[in-house]
Amino acid sequence: MIDINPFPFAVPALLLFRRRLWQGGAERGMWIPAVILLVVAGTVNAAHLAAAGPFPAKLNLERALPTRGVGVEHLKSRDRARHGRSLLGASFTPAGVVDFPVDGSSNPFTVGLYFTRVKLGNPSKEFYVQIDTGSDILWVTCSSCSGCPISSGLNIQLEFFDPDKSSSSSWISCSDDRCTSALQTGEAVCSTSGSSSSLCSYSFQYGDGSGTLGYYVSDTMYFDTVLGNEQTVNSSATVVFGCSNSQSGDLTKSDRAVDGIFGFGQHELSVISQLSSIGVAPRVFSHCLKGSDNGGGILVLGEIIEPGIVYTPLVPSQSHYNLYLESISVNGQILSIDPSVFATSGTQGTIIDSGTTLAYLAEQAYDPFVSAIVSSLSPLVHSIPSKGNECFITSSSVDESFPSVTLNFKGGASMPVKPEDYLLQQVSVDNSIVWCIGWQKNHGSGITILGDIVLKDKIFVYDLANQRIGWMNYDCSLSVNVSTSSVKNEYLNTEQLKVNGASHTGSVKLLSTSIAIVLVYILKLANLQ
Repeated sequence: MIDINPFPFAVPALLLFRRRLWQGGAERGMWIPAVILLVVAGTVNAAHLAAAGPFPAKLNLERALPTRGVGVEHLKSRDRARHGRSLLGASFTPAGVVDFPVDGSSNPFTVGLYFTRVKLGNPSKEFYVQIDTGSDILWVTCSSCSGCPISSGLNIQLEFFDPDKSSSSSWISCSDDRCTSALQTGEAVCSTSGSSSSLCSYSFQYGDGSGTLGYYVSDTMYFDTVLGNEQTVNSSATVVFGCSNSQSGDLTKSDRAVDGIFGFGQHELSVISQLSSIGVAPRVFSHCLKGSDNGGGILVLGEIIEPGIVYTPLVPSQSHYNLYLESISVNGQILSIDPSVFATSGTQGTIIDSGTTLAYLAEQAYDPFVSAIVSSLSPLVHSIPSKGNECFITSSSVDESFPSVTLNFKGGASMPVKPEDYLLQQVSVDNSIVWCIGWQKNHGSGITILGDIVLKDKIFVYDLANQRIGWMNYDCSLSVNVSTSSVKNEYLNTEQLKVNGASHTGSVKLLSTSIAIVLVYILKLANLQ
């Protein structure tokens, strides 16, 4: 068994509602997806639509979120360090932009993560899976799972994948080239005494004592593809993913039970790499995660093209999405932090990770950062006692009360960080609000993790073909332009509709972008006639 963990085991907790794996090479986790309300649109007046301006029409998004709160200490204890894989891909011209719906929120006191849904098998089943750029493998719970919860406290119906009931499913054997590759990076396990026909499996043990094991299967994945003519069509491809058939520890609890995880890392078995290798999608994906409590956002296999996106190179030969962070500025002043603190090595570096809720600064960078924030506060802000964290109370707006922060990366690519991107709102007292610094000290470590608290309300482009990452501040409820190497599409954020004020939990069906456009077009023609 190969251990490719680039970080010491003693790295503090980094991933909300996750359990980090150190054996078997892969990872899995737990999270709280939002309860989703599906509502249907009411009567549309043709004349009103005709006067509404140019396409595309936009639909309102409404979601219901869990209301139970979670303490910061609990969030920190549930965040776990992670590792990634190497990238193997191919250069093809994809047919279109692959579109995934997005739900969830960065608010750690409601959901604290973002997730999507995938359809697998024949006949297909839909699974809730977390969007995670810090891991590689797509996996879901298998029907034969021992110790896996059969119900969820989140008012969602759990699904279990059954390879025997899917006409297009097949097990991956140890002699399969895909298993051989996964063995080399620790993503797979094969018995040394078994035959080449034995099943390609994985066995993951996590830092909190929980664990899972299962087998790799090959089956059909279904998804929406936006073509160059802005038409959305149903597409499918055969992919390899994990089928978990045993869980232990906290993974057996039903209060936060969901279906799996969707890794967007760079390893050969990641879905982005698999789809790229067969020409279904480009070697680039993008997301724009809404920071409001309603959450949601955009996730596409394609490149979001918007003016103002800045790019910085990826650190080569790294298992995570590592970037060259050079300095941190507070109110325009660069902090006195030795640049070597941010250098990338086997035990330190700066990682972009959508599967981490908070942000974690390298230990030597944290105290200068907090000191600069405190010394730059408005006189209307007052510090208040708080165990293990810096907290403040103010009746003024957060932007007026707290300084701006800028993360400066290689190539002159700067990332503006608003106060809402490094603070957590705690409670309200009369007309004042208590804010606490949401970035945490990575005790004993030189690793900096930028999680959802920083990534929200920004476009992020992961250009794997050119080994770079780009970003810009953006209202993720708006449409974006998405491009592959050959086509450019106006992309409509997938959204849920409402009619008659009725709310329903359970299975969610989405109105495709193409249907919405066709309906609006017909109504406009009718009005003109």
